[in-house]
Amino acid sequence: MTQHPSFTRSSGGTTGKRSVLKRYERVDLLKKRGTWSEKSSIVGLPKTKPSE
Repeated sequence: MTQHPSFTRSSGGTTGKRSVLKRYERVDLLKKRGTWSEKSSIVGLPKTKPSE
C-alpha cells in the first residue's frame, strides 16, 4: 500500500517547527522562564509556546 503524497516530507526530509512540546521540554522552558519551582506538580502544566 502506498502513502498519500500529503504524508511525505518535502525538501529532503527537513522538519519544520513543532508546535507541541514534550513534557520534559515544557518543564525546561518553564524553568528557563522562571515560572517553575521544584514543588510544582508535573501534572496539569500550563500551556507554553515554544521559544524561537
